[in-house]
Amino acid sequence: METIEAKTLTPVDYASMPGWAADDHAEAFAAFRLSCRELVDTGRGFAGSPKFAGRWKDWLPVCKTALAAGAALSPAQARAFFEKHFIPFTVKLPANGTSLFTGYFEPEVEGSLKPGGPYVVPLYGKPADLVAFDAATEKRIGVRYGRRVNGQARPYWTRQEIEQGALKGRGLELVWLKSWADAFFIHVQGSGRVRLADGQVMRVGFAAKSGHPYTPIGRVLVERGELARDQVSMQSILDWLARHPDQARALMWQNKSFIFFRKVEFDRPDLGPPGAQQVQLTPERSLAVDRSYYALGTPIWLDVAVPAGSQGALVPMRRLMVAQDTGTAIKGQVRGDVFWGAGPRAAQIAGLMQSPGRMTILVPHAVAARLAR
Repeated sequence: METIEAKTLTPVDYASMPGWAADDHAEAFAAFRLSCRELVDTGRGFAGSPKFAGRWKDWLPVCKTALAAGAALSPAQARAFFEKHFIPFTVKLPANGTSLFTGYFEPEVEGSLKPGGPYVVPLYGKPADLVAFDAATEKRIGVRYGRRVNGQARPYWTRQEIEQGALKGRGLELVWLKSWADAFFIHVQGSGRVRLADGQVMRVGFAAKSGHPYTPIGRVLVERGELARDQVSMQSILDWLARHPDQARALMWQNKSFIFFRKVEFDRPDLGPPGAQQVQLTPERSLAVDRSYYALGTPIWLDVAVPAGSQGALVPMRRLMVAQDTGTAIKGQVRGDVFWGAGPRAAQIAGLMQSPGRMTILVPHAVAARLAR
């Protein structure tokens, strides 16, 4: 990490970043302070020595300053804070690389704490027999998580096997939903809100995954000739599932990956669920990134076009985000997934977002000195 390829990161000045002065930096600062609490306490966001992160101890002074400053900074004060304590570096694509920015959200569906009537689809808690394998075992059987059968490592049950009863009778059901598609997209997003009949909202968050690789069913539909590549979105997939009820579950079973959940309660109901950094996500300010490149907690200036309106027309978005999450499909140094929050607008934008774009990372001066060598 001491040496970075000269053409990968390029230092720039804030004046050369279109839209920088117009952003509401106070919103980004509030999200950054959430990351700083975790960073100062544990620093787990630096696990795996991310390529563009520097050293954990280099981030401690700026985070302690942010926490001491309090939350009530004006946009101008927050902008001055970032400009004083961080140096921006644009991230260039590798040879033959592409940029991609997508969106995700917190789905909200109807559910019941008991099965019956229309409520037939369970969300499951983590099973006791789901274990993490060591590196040698993972290399041998091809999955990181699985189960042991008579002492032998085996992949865990697939989505199809679980939905057909592999976990029945264990008491793992947390809540029951109306639709397999509702459950599937809560799996894809990794969290959700379930509206119960008494008006309460139960929030569920990621607890574990089965270990099978994630297969995008949109890609399967493209390969089958059912959808054109440029037509793939959450909305077009949901439409296909609704129009092909006899084929819908078989299509979803193509994604063998399965997510297990836990009931969660939050101090801040206005924020999203915890991301990989274990801090609540801030709508339109939290970004999922590839952790092999970026430490969680890194401020990232994003310059992309995002869908707006029912037709998904693209409009520019230039905004300071904070890396607070990751995802199975988030791979690459110019790759990100924007958390849009909850509700119909968030679902609309996240479902349609498939945009190229640019990233500029902000790093403390001590890190910048190493990256510029």
